[in-house]
Amino acid sequence: MAEPTTNDWLNIAKGYFEKTQFPNTVGAINGKHIRIECPKSSESDCNVFKTSTFGKKLYGDKLNFPPEQCLPNDEFGSPQVTTIFVLVTDEAFALHNNLLRPFPGRTLNDKRRIFNYRSSRARQYIECTFGIMSKKWPVFQTNILVEPDAAVIITKGSSFMESVQRRGVGNIQKNAKDVREYFVEYVNNPNHALDWQNTIIGR
Repeated sequence: MAEPTTNDWLNIAKGYFEKTQFPNTVGAINGKHIRIECPKSSESDCNVFKTSTFGKKLYGDKLNFPPEQCLPNDEFGSPQVTTIFVLVTDEAFALHNNLLRPFPGRTLNDKRRIFNYRSSRARQYIECTFGIMSKKWPVFQTNILVEPDAAVIITKGSSFMESVQRRGVGNIQKNAKDVREYFVEYVNNPNHALDWQNTIIGR
């Protein structure tokens, strides 16, 4: 598959915002556990991602992400934030300038609970995609009796086919915390809030 250009990322962010009302998001990352015969050593979702080709480019700032800019209709922005385009993830991944993960814990204030809801709503697309792919390709419904390298090829091939068919249709960096807080304030601003988001958290 061709590597996305800066314009591709901008178009992806535009589509995400139209569908989920979550701004400046260029994708979602989730860990899908492919069942194989257990290799001698295994790693967490976060470590696997960091050592992947895509992960290395992300952490090496080589993904052609668009230049930093304020969130939509927020002309004043946040002076603390230096990186704005993000991928939404779940708790398995470490917070990073371009990786926006939810806040952990059950004793969060209302603003952070709303942020978690809004980011989860944006992330559901990748979760649904994995679910659809698993049902469509029976190989993922049981243990794959192949070596890990062969399982990687099978998974990549299936992911590519799914993408083609659907297309027509760590350590926390200080700035990463600022990025997340900027999103928290944005989704809680009355100008950008969803009508029902307070109801979702029981307010």
